[in-house]
Amino acid sequence: MHSQELVDYLNVEQIDRYIFRGTTPESWRTRVYGGQVLAQAMNAALRTVDDSRSAHSQHAYFLRPGNPDLPIIYEVDPIRDGNSFTTRRVVAIQDGRAIFNTSISFQIKEPGLQHQNQMPDVLGPDGLDSDEEYLSRLAEEYPNLVTPSMMKTQPIEMRRLAHIDPVSPKAEPPETGIWMRAKDALSDDPVIHQTMLTYLSDYYLMGTALLPHGVTFFNRNLQGASLDHALYFHSDFRADEWLFYHMYSPVSSGARGLNIGHIYTLDGRLVASSIQEGLMRIRKEDI
Repeated sequence: MHSQELVDYLNVEQIDRYIFRGTTPESWRTRVYGGQVLAQAMNAALRTVDDSRSAHSQHAYFLRPGNPDLPIIYEVDPIRDGNSFTTRRVVAIQDGRAIFNTSISFQIKEPGLQHQNQMPDVLGPDGLDSDEEYLSRLAEEYPNLVTPSMMKTQPIEMRRLAHIDPVSPKAEPPETGIWMRAKDALSDDPVIHQTMLTYLSDYYLMGTALLPHGVTFFNRNLQGASLDHALYFHSDFRADEWLFYHMYSPVSSGARGLNIGHIYTLDGRLVASSIQEGLMRIRKEDI
């Protein structure tokens, strides 16, 4: 799949003023990737808001697993259009039931006081293995673990600072990082870039809380799922240029892990932040 094909999937079909329909690209997943629903809901909301305003925050809850074989209906509620801020609520529906809901706030551009955390001192993307290269090596080492569908060319380029052994993971500090970008050049439309970064923001985030426990998603005893997701946009960016996603987990308890992420441009500008809580339940008989 090329990046433009992914853009086409995320650019949901408008079937009425505030009603949109999305579909799911073919993949190895048995349920809809959470970042897709986040991004399609963002795309639907963005297209009901004046071009002078851009999204600055999104707060979402994942309610039910999405079925990749069914279309997803997005109902946008134009709850508020203010002088400076606009608010939209979006519900994603399959088979008559809500699988996801979110509130998204938009703001006109305006100047103000500025500061930011510095980007961590990390290796740049050059010289790091891509996820596709890593999966190729993994398929040789664990031929029953990596399916042919997982080996398909992806529209997103990912380069992790460090890879975790999926079968015999060691306990690691709850901190990780990944370089990411759309593989192909995207249009200059800011709606496309905000939609794409929303999609990217769900990658690897939840797994950060698993690192100190020596558990990965390949562990069949793990029941894992994203529960909620918050995303904040701080300044302009391009999703087809390298972005560094620094992620850490300050706590896990009650079979839930909290994960926080900051997204930087190659020159160190902090352009977005995320917070997500995920279910990380180990089945009782295996505790």
